Amino acid sequence: QKKRRAATARRQHLKSAMLQLAATEIEKEAAAKEVEKQNYLAEHCPPLSLPGSMQELQELCKKLHAKIDSVDEERYDTEVKLQKTNKELEDLSQKLFDLRGKFKRPPLRRVRMSADAMLRALLGSKHKVCMDLRANLKQVKKEDTEKEKDLRDVGDWRKNIEEKSGMEGRKKMFEAGE
Repeated sequence: QKKRRAATARRQHLKSAMLQLAATEIEKEAAAKEVEKQNYLAEHCPPLSLPGSMQELQELCKKLHAKIDSVDEERYDTEVKLQKTNKELEDLSQKLFDLRGKFKRPPLRRVRMSADAMLRALLGSKHKVCMDLRANLKQVKKEDTEKEKDLRDVGDWRKNIEEKSGMEGRKKMFEAGE
């Protein structure tokens, strides 16, 4: 057990020493980055000296505009390169995925979801409209009208088919309508 304690103490000591080394390395890297930043700014952004005359100010503004345009072009070019490389990366990863083997699609399950839940899932916090479609429906009360009563009283249509067949049945229907 003494060996175990010694090993544990040694491990703890090594761990703390590694953490101290890592902390000093991080501080050195931060200082190096800061120095590099200062050097870059000194090289690319000389200190601004404002001339006294109006014409010199206009020339300075023109130079600054030209520099802004060139920087914008560089930024746009790098963004396009980045998008292109990202697209190539996606294509290559898809090819690699396809080469590894066949991908078996999982069976899709039906999910009962209300319109509100679907919009909330799609739009997130932007969803504010309530789409409860059943709440807007009118309640209709079915009233018994005389025609419906007559139809229910007549009953099955097959019973009266004999009476209404032929000319006599049509004549009766015609006379009843007048």
